[in-house]
Amino acid sequence: MRISWISLFPILALSAAEPADLVVSAGKILTMDAAGTVIEDGAVAVRGGRILAAGPRAEIERRYRARRRIARPDALLAPGLVNGHTHAPMSLLRGIADDVPLQAWLERYIFPAEARNVDEAFVRAGTRLAVLEMMLGGITTYADMYYFEHAIAEETKRAGMRAVLGQTVIGFPAPDYKTPQQALEATERFLLAWRNDPLITPAVAPHAIYTTDAATLKAARALADRYGAPVHIHVSETRQENEDSLKAHGRTPAAYLDSLGFFAGRTILAHMVWATAADLRLLEGRPAGIVHCPSSNTKLASGIPDYRAWLASRVPIGLGTDGPAGSNNDFNLFEEMDLASKLAKVTSGDPTVLPAEKAFRMATIEGAKALGMEKEIGSIEPGKRADFITISTAAPHAAPAHDPYSMLVYSLKAGDVRDVVIEGRLTVLDRRPLTLDPARVLREAAAARARVAASLAPAGRRN
Repeated sequence: MRISWISLFPILALSAAEPADLVVSAGKILTMDAAGTVIEDGAVAVRGGRILAAGPRAEIERRYRARRRIARPDALLAPGLVNGHTHAPMSLLRGIADDVPLQAWLERYIFPAEARNVDEAFVRAGTRLAVLEMMLGGITTYADMYYFEHAIAEETKRAGMRAVLGQTVIGFPAPDYKTPQQALEATERFLLAWRNDPLITPAVAPHAIYTTDAATLKAARALADRYGAPVHIHVSETRQENEDSLKAHGRTPAAYLDSLGFFAGRTILAHMVWATAADLRLLEGRPAGIVHCPSSNTKLASGIPDYRAWLASRVPIGLGTDGPAGSNNDFNLFEEMDLASKLAKVTSGDPTVLPAEKAFRMATIEGAKALGMEKEIGSIEPGKRADFITISTAAPHAAPAHDPYSMLVYSLKAGDVRDVVIEGRLTVLDRRPLTLDPARVLREAAAARARVAASLAPAGRRN
C-alpha cells in the first residue's frame, strides 16, 4: 500500500513531539509574569513537576505529546494561590470563640482550648481538614505556624500540597514542648528532617515579641540561619502590641526585632497592621515580606493598615487567611483578595487604590515573594514548579466575562475552582479531591468537635 508524504506528515509530526506528563488548556491563562501576560485560548505543558511551556493551545498541543490532557475552554488558568499565614490545625477549633478582642480571644479561649485538646492526633486531623478546604479553594501553597509541625508536614506532603511550615517557639508550656529550649531543639530536628523536600520548606516560628523573650528570638534567628531556613512571626498585629513595645523597648516591634539582628535572613512577617513609615523603610533593606490578613484584622478589630504606604514601599506583600478559630473561620483567599481591595479603597477614599490585578498579584506572585519563593512558584513560566489552578467561568455570577482580574477578585468564588495541580500532580480534578477522602476528613472533624465541646463544658461557653 502506497503512503503519500501528505498522509504521512501528521504521523511524523506526532512522533517528533516532545513528551509531557500533562497538558491543560483553558480559555485564558493569566501568567502573572512581570509583563502581566494573558494568553487567550492557551495551554500549559508539564513534565517532572515543572512547567515546560505556556502558550497558545494549538501550538502547545502540537509541540507536546501528553500522557494526559485536560481541556477547560470555559475556565481561567492561573498560578495556584499562596496563603502566606495560617494555623492549619485550628480548623478543628473553628467557631469556638467569636466576636471578642484578640488578647481575650487568645488568653480566655484559644490557649486553654489548645492546652486541653491539642495533641498529635488532633493536629493530623486538623491539618487534613485544612488542606482539603485550601486545595478546593485554589490554594496550592500555605505558610503555617503551629505545634507538632512534623505531623503537619507529613499530612501536607501526603495530600500533595506545598507548604512553608514553622515549628512554634513560645515562652510558656505549649502542647508539644514545655520550654523554648525544648522547642528550639525539636525545631532543629524538624529542619534536618525536611530541609531537602520538594514540597515542604521547614521554618522556625517564634510566636511574637510579647510571648518570646530576646534570648529566644536571637536563638530562633541563629537556628534558622544555620540551616538557611525562613523565620515566621507575628508582628505589629495590634495597636496595643506597638504601644507595649514602645514602652518596653523604646522601639516599634519591627525596630526592636531589627536591633536583635532578627532580619539577617528570610523573615515572614504576619500582619504588620501598625507598621510605621520608618518600619517599611527598614524592611525595604531586609530579606523580609509582609503577609496581610484582612479578614482576621477586621474580625478581631486589630486595625486596618495604611495601604498607600504599603503599596508605595518595595516590601513584598502577600495575603493570608490567618487561623480559622475565630480570627477568620475559613481558608478562603478569594475573600481575602476582595476584602483587601475594598478596605484599601474605603479607608483611602480613593477607588483606584489596590486595583483587582494588584490584589490578585498579592495572592500569587507577590505572596511567593513574601515567602522568598518567587523563583519557584507564583507565576506560570517555564522552569517553575507546576502549581496552577483552573477556575470555572460557567456560573451566572461569572457572566458576562469582561476583565479576568475583576472577575477573580470581585465575582468568582473559592467554589468556582475546578482543577488543582501541585508539583505537576493533579490533586483536585473537576472539584473532586484525589489525594484526600472527604468523608473520612469530615468524620474526624465531627469527632473532634465533640471532644472540644466536652473540654469546654465545665467552664461554659461565653454568654
